[in-house]
Amino acid sequence: MSVSKLRPLALALIAVTSFTMAGCAGSRAKKDTSYVARDVNSLYATAKERLDRGDFKLAAALFDEVERQHPYSVWARRAQLMSAFSYYMSRDYTESTGSAQRFLSIHPGNRDAPYAYYLIALNYYEQIEDVTRDQKITQQALDSFGELIRRYPTSRYAADARLKVDLVQDHLAGKEMEIGRFYQQRGNWLASVVRFRKVIDSYDTTSHTPEALMRLTESYLALGIPEEAKKAAAVLGHNYPGSKWYERAFSLVQKHVPQA
Repeated sequence: MSVSKLRPLALALIAVTSFTMAGCAGSRAKKDTSYVARDVNSLYATAKERLDRGDFKLAAALFDEVERQHPYSVWARRAQLMSAFSYYMSRDYTESTGSAQRFLSIHPGNRDAPYAYYLIALNYYEQIEDVTRDQKITQQALDSFGELIRRYPTSRYAADARLKVDLVQDHLAGKEMEIGRFYQQRGNWLASVVRFRKVIDSYDTTSHTPEALMRLTESYLALGIPEEAKKAAAVLGHNYPGSKWYERAFSLVQKHVPQA
């Protein structure tokens, strides 16, 4: 999935979690991040400067340094989340997730906790792969967005999370369809029924439901269960009467099921 589709919303973090610090003219960031004791104001300002320049990896390392050198300052908490954001922008999703999870473990009730949950979900979402691949990360994205919605249903991030849940569910349904069609091609009709029923039972609001009902009709006919085939076709006709999938299912039933 394209990172560019997500970046505009993710960039809102800068407005939410960063602000001007008095007297933070600070020196320029050094190329390396070896330990050099610096006051928290200049260190944080240097990290923010690198972030603004788009030098995300170095910005993340410098925000980590704020937390390391000044662990008990108010800036340490803010730097944790800025570090997670910087890692996200650099596409280092594992480090970003780790930073966000660490923030939540230390500051579970913080006002920025909804964003931390959102960022964790985005990290998984960005790694979703084609339906031909394993979908473990897709499920993690779904679970993470669900956790955000459950905990903070009215937060500014919940609405976008709900939209992405729909996309993720459609993707998972697509995986079930791919496996179901694979079983059909090999004549393993019972296994195909299990997959198509999963789409209908768990992902019934996705774009794959009409085809799943038609494929069920095919599989039930191949298994010699015409009544079940008629039921699947009837549900398809009731909910998607004008679809090409209903036309195919209706034709199959007319051809292979004796009419009363």
